[in-house]
This record gives sequence, structure tokens and C-alpha cells, in this order.
Amino acid sequence: MGASTQIHQTYANGHPAVDPTQVPYRLYTDPELYAREQEQLFRGPTWNYLALEAELAKPGDFRANFIGETPVFITRDQKGELHALVNRCAHRGAIVCREVRGNRKTMVCPYHQWSYDLNGTLRGVPFRRGVNGKGGYAEDFNPAEHSLTPVRIATYRGLVFGTFSDDVAPLPEYLGPAMREHFDTIFNRPIEVLGFSRQLIHGNWKVYAENTKDPYHGSLLHMFHATFGSYRSSQDGGMKVDEQGRNSLIIALKSDEKQELAAYTSESVGSYSKTLKLADPTLLAARPEFDRFSTTIQYIFPNLVVQQISNTLATRQLVPKGVDKFELLVTYFGYRDDDDEMRTMRIKQSNLIGPAGLIALEDGYAVELVQRAVAYDREAHSYIELGGRGTGNDDSLVTESAIRAFWKSYGELMGLRWGGSADGSNGTARAD
Repeated sequence: MGASTQIHQTYANGHPAVDPTQVPYRLYTDPELYAREQEQLFRGPTWNYLALEAELAKPGDFRANFIGETPVFITRDQKGELHALVNRCAHRGAIVCREVRGNRKTMVCPYHQWSYDLNGTLRGVPFRRGVNGKGGYAEDFNPAEHSLTPVRIATYRGLVFGTFSDDVAPLPEYLGPAMREHFDTIFNRPIEVLGFSRQLIHGNWKVYAENTKDPYHGSLLHMFHATFGSYRSSQDGGMKVDEQGRNSLIIALKSDEKQELAAYTSESVGSYSKTLKLADPTLLAARPEFDRFSTTIQYIFPNLVVQQISNTLATRQLVPKGVDKFELLVTYFGYRDDDDEMRTMRIKQSNLIGPAGLIALEDGYAVELVQRAVAYDREAHSYIELGGRGTGNDDSLVTESAIRAFWKSYGELMGLRWGGSADGSNGTARAD
């Protein structure tokens, strides 16, 4: 029996070993593992993206969301303070906040009309003293003991994160210096929200997480990228990965057009077309904005992607909805001081992203193609050795280093036993 086969028959606490170069497909399809993720990742020592502060600009504003599958909502109270609360009534467990966003002074559960203020304190209970001297709650009923469950929150550069953990590192430390530097670049001044999209994708959330760490596919899957130059694997740039391997950043920098195209024409790459034209070429109208950046894709574990493609800016949030589906929530934004022309360009370029986007449509489809193919052959595994076996930074866009780093970190957080190189160096897979 070969070492590769042994790896995938090795178990620790009933779960397979993880080699970041050979990931068993069962990790995308195992319901028990998915249930553990909810506790050990989403409710574990991680910071989960919840909203942009710009979505909660005024007292009374709220936004419903999720941490993993746990429903939560975020509010700005009448004093201007932010709160995050589990969206579950303290009485019988019903969803309290049923709208995605809005503005109000109190939250009222639809089931029995228990009402809460915007920091989660119980304020009203119908028939608390009963009716005509009968029924109701006992004299020692204390509303303060029946508030909504709070979620710990922190903000950085106008992004709101939440956690259920008391052990997670402070948010700036969790993000790390390289990721903070990019946040400082993108969120460099007050922003305004331009719009939203919502998409249900029939695949495991981790397939999409890999996609956002995968510069290799960017100009092979996406004809728009390769043909019109918003991203090409032959561009300058590379991959940044934090020390834990959780957070990553793809950076593509514009370089010489002839040099970029030579790699595609010499290999006859099918995603590049000399003849493809846009019916509306103004979609390509853009202003230089972030030095030479043509595209940056930043992933913050476990649920946030910050994207910059030309002048379109957005956060993407992954919301798992089962082992084989997740929602992708996209919030498009610009800057408050954008002039009308720039705002129009950002909105037009948002057609690149979203469920029918000229780029993003293909990502959703690719995720579903993977899920369909791996569903019934869980002992097979992927092959993730592009650019070697390391899990650190890379100055090439033809690498899978950040995907390997993701699986290394995932295995550690999930308590899965290690196979392969666990130290981030270039190593060989091993069966323990």
C-alpha cells in the first residue's frame, strides 16, 4: 500500500489526516465534519465578518446576518454604539429579526411579542401579570435575566467582526500586519454602500474558500480576465499568506501588455480571445486608483473576501447552509468623496461580480462542478502542488501556496491529524 493511500486511511479521533497537498474529498462531503466546523471554526477562536459600519450609519439601523449557521443581527443603538446579538428569542427560541436590514427602536419577536431594545435587553412581555388576575409570570420574574445572547464584536477600518470565543487573539493581531496593510489601502477613507447581491451556490463553502486563494484559475477559467487584462497569470504580483496560514492576499499588478500576452499566445490558452469584443466598451473605462493593482483578492478566515477588480470594490461573505451549499452575500461599495463619474464606473463594473457577473458566474459554476464530482468518491483526493509544497508567500501568480496554507490551518483548528509537511516548508507527504 502506497504512502498516499495510507494517508487517507489514517484517522485521529475518527477523522482523516490532512495533507495540504492531497486533501481528501470527504472534507467537502462529510456531514459530521460539517457539524464540527460550526463549533470549532465559526463558533471557535475566529473573527467572523458581520457588516460594514457604513450599513449601520444611524441610530436604530440594523443588519441581520449569520456566523456559520447561527443567525445574528447587528445594531447601532440610540447612543451610537454597535451591538451583535444572537437572533433567537429568550422565550421559546424563535427568530426575532426577520428583515435583512432596516431601522427601528426595538426588536419584537413575532411569536409571543417579547420586545427587546437594540442592545438586547428585554423590555416588554405581554400579559406578564396575567389577565383578570389569572396566569402570567411569577413575582420573581426578572426581565434582565432574559435578554438576547450577546456576541463579542470588534471593528477595523469600518468592518465589523464578531466572535463567540474568549480565546481568540485581538482583531488586529488576528488579521496580521500584511492583511491590515491591505485593509488600510482599500479602506483608506469613509465609504458608501452602493448595493448588494445574494447567491445560493450548491457546493461546500471550503471549495469557494480555495477559489479565493487560487490565482492559477483566474485567467484560465475567466475569459474576461485574460482577454481584457484585468487579471492574467503572467502579470507581476504574487501571494501573501499570514503566519497561521488562515488569511491571504492575491495581488496582480499591471505590467507590459506584450509580455502578459506572450504566455497566453505561446501556449494557445483558450481563455484568451483576440476577437472577443464588448457590446458596451465603457465597462472597461477605469481610473488608476491603487498604484499598479489591477486585481486584489483578500481572504480573511473563515468567511470574508475583500475584492478589488479595477475600480469595483466589494466584500463577499460566505454563509454555509449545509455540507453541500452556501450563500454568497456581496456588498458593493465606493468612497463618500467619489465624483459622479467614478461612482458610475464602480456601479457599471459591479456587473463583473454577483450571480450573473461576467467573472463571478464562472466561479459559482466551477464550485458546483467540483461538488458534483466529489460527492460519491470521498476517498479520492485533490492534487495541490502547483508552485511546490510550501505554505508561505510566493512572488508568482502560478501557485497554490495559499490553498495549502488554508488546509494546514484548517487541520490544526479542527484537530485533524497531520500528514505531509506541517511546518510550511517544502516537504513531502508522509503517512503517520
